[in-house]
Amino acid sequence: MDRSKNLVNDAQPRKPDTGDINLGPSANPNAKPTDFDFLKVIGKGSYGKVLLAKRKSDGKFYAVKVLQKKTILHRKEQRHIMAERNVLLKNVKHPFLVGLHYSFQTPEKLYFVLDYVNGGEVFFHLQQERSFPEPRARFYAAEVASAIGYLHSLNIVYRDLKPENILLDSQGHIVLTDFGLCKEGIEPEGTTSTFCGTPEYLAPEVLRKQPYDRTVDWWCLGAVLYEMLYGLPPFYSQDVAEMYDKILHQPLQLRTGKTVAACDILQGLLQKDQKKRLGAKADFLEIKNHMFFNSINWDDLYHKRITPPYNPNVNGPNDLRHFDPEFTQEAVSNSVGRTPEQATSSSSASNAFLGFSYAATEENFLRNC
Repeated sequence: MDRSKNLVNDAQPRKPDTGDINLGPSANPNAKPTDFDFLKVIGKGSYGKVLLAKRKSDGKFYAVKVLQKKTILHRKEQRHIMAERNVLLKNVKHPFLVGLHYSFQTPEKLYFVLDYVNGGEVFFHLQQERSFPEPRARFYAAEVASAIGYLHSLNIVYRDLKPENILLDSQGHIVLTDFGLCKEGIEPEGTTSTFCGTPEYLAPEVLRKQPYDRTVDWWCLGAVLYEMLYGLPPFYSQDVAEMYDKILHQPLQLRTGKTVAACDILQGLLQKDQKKRLGAKADFLEIKNHMFFNSINWDDLYHKRITPPYNPNVNGPNDLRHFDPEFTQEAVSNSVGRTPEQATSSSSASNAFLGFSYAATEENFLRNC
C-alpha cells in the first residue's frame, strides 16, 4: 500500500519569517560531521535522511538524522524542527522514546545524533507478516501507550503516531521516534488547531479543522492497533477523499476473530466524538485500566522486565536486515556530501537555527550504554 506523506497546514496565519530562532547558546560547538564514519542510509523523511554512523573517537554506533536547512527554510518549517529538538531534550527519562545524545549544525545542515535502533520499523514487520497475533499487538500497544502517556505528562501531544515511527530495538521493545509534529504546551484541557499528521491516521476532529486535544493521540493508537490486528488502517482507501469520508462518517468495521476486549478498546479509541473517546476523562490512566491490558503489569513493562513476543535476532549494529533495502542501497555520499548548490547557502540559514546544538550530560549520555 502506498503511504502518504505528512500533512502540515497551520490554521493560524504565519508570522513573517525573521530567520532568527534563538533557543540559547550552543552547548556543543565543536561537534562536526567528520567526527563520524557514515556507513548506510537507514531512513528518509521530508527534510533529510537518517544514517547509521560510527563515531571515530570511540567506535560507538549512532543514528544521525541529517536535515537540509534550505528545504526546511523553503517550507518555513523551522518551528517544527526546533520543536523536535526541544522534545528530544525532554525524552531522556523514558525507555520507549528515542534518546538524543547531541545535536550540531553546519552552514547547510542540521544533525541529530540519536540512539541507534536496528530491530526495524513496525511498518516493515507488518509488510513482512501482514498482521500480528493479539498478544504481540497488545505488547506493542502497551509500550506505545506508556510513551504517549509520558509525553502527555509533559504537556506534549505527539500527533504523528504511525507504524513507520515505531521502531523495535535489538531485543524487540518499541522505540518511538520522529517528534517533528509534536505540539508543546498543551495542558490537560488545552487544544490546538494545526492541520497535521498522516492521512491514514487523522482523527475526525483534525479533518474537520476543529480545535483538538491530546485525545488525538489515543485515536492514532487505536488506528495503529487496528492495523496491527487487521493489516490495514481502520478506514483505509487508496482514494484519500474517500478515506477521509470514511473517517468522518463510516461506522468502525470490526471483523470476527478478535477478542471482546480487543474490539472494545478499538471502539473506545476510535470513537469519532473526541469527548467520548477512551482517554478523554483520565488520559493514560483510562488506557492502562482497560480490560484489553489486564494481563500487562505496567511497572514490569516500564522496566523492560517483560520478554518481548518477537526477537529481531540482530547480529550486532551492522545487521541491517530489518531496514528497507530502498534506504540501505542508496549511496551514503549523496546524503552527507556538499553539492555546489549547498555550498552557496547564505549565512541566514545558519542564523535561523541558533541554539540548535546540544550536548547531553554524561549521565544522560550513558543511559543506554
